[in-house]
Amino acid sequence: MTRQMPVVDYLVIDDGPPHLAGHRCDECGAVYLERRNACAACGARTFSPTRLPATGRIESFTIVHRGAPKHVGPFVSVLVRLADGTFVKANLVGVPPEADAVDFGVPVRLVTYAAGTDDDGTEAIAFGFTYDEPTAPAEG
Repeated sequence: MTRQMPVVDYLVIDDGPPHLAGHRCDECGAVYLERRNACAACGARTFSPTRLPATGRIESFTIVHRGAPKHVGPFVSVLVRLADGTFVKANLVGVPPEADAVDFGVPVRLVTYAAGTDDDGTEAIAFGFTYDEPTAPAEG
């Protein structure tokens, strides 16, 4: 079996379905993806781990034409407001890199994909968002 490693600490791939994990301020409820010494909103210094929703809506986007080495554009970079109000920046996957292809009215969901494999065979797992496919009504 191939060993997998998430590309960021807040992507959880070994505890049920892949999801993002944040740090919620115990005082005001603000959520941060990375570890914080103090809350930027209220200054409190205690946080609790929180599992973030896997769905949300696009708030903003840009088409990136030049990216990091080995991953050149164009691609769609989005700011997603998750169902709990937390903002996450990621790529919109499975969508042509054209402004007309981005739809603010369609819900998006978290997806993961292999970003590469190192010399030891460890696969780097990244995340992005894709349009949420509508669920067909149950027949009956």
